[in-house]
Amino acid sequence: MRLPEGAVLVVIDMQRAIDLPGRPPRGNPDLDAKALAVIAAFRAAGRPVIHVRHDSVDAGSWFRPDHPGNALRPGFEPEPGEALVVKSVNSAFIGTDLDLRLRRLGAKEVWCLGWASDMCVSTTIRTGANMGWPMVMVEDACDCSDLPDALGEGTIPAREIHRAHVATLAADFCRVVRTADVTGAAA
Repeated sequence: MRLPEGAVLVVIDMQRAIDLPGRPPRGNPDLDAKALAVIAAFRAAGRPVIHVRHDSVDAGSWFRPDHPGNALRPGFEPEPGEALVVKSVNSAFIGTDLDLRLRRLGAKEVWCLGWASDMCVSTTIRTGANMGWPMVMVEDACDCSDLPDALGEGTIPAREIHRAHVATLAADFCRVVRTADVTGAAA
């Protein structure tokens, strides 16, 4: 697939906190490789990349600015000319200048990948769609963690959480693609 003119990539919360000891298991062991391949494809095509970092205001969060987990993962730091948007809530659009940055870049589509499929990626895609942006999710370049269900009946595996969120997002909020669609590589 040739990346369309006006495609802007938003890389969400690729921070060290997602793998710190004590975190629940993740569902996508290929997250870093897939996400880095998509970023490389956008850079090679001369398309803009915007990085998002979650600076939590929750004193117990591993994403708070004074915690080692707040740092971006190796390879996910912005290159010269790439923006870093800092947020304190789930959506990268709320309380930030992301919308303005996209408009100034002449964005026609907002492509998203990162952490977590069910939280910050999903909320950013939903908010963006509600604001009128054509949203695209690179689903295999996203990931989330196992979560206890709200009824105390067990744990929902990350892969199932991811699958349900991709289905919901595709039904009403975005177009869903895979890394191979972006890079042209075999799946």
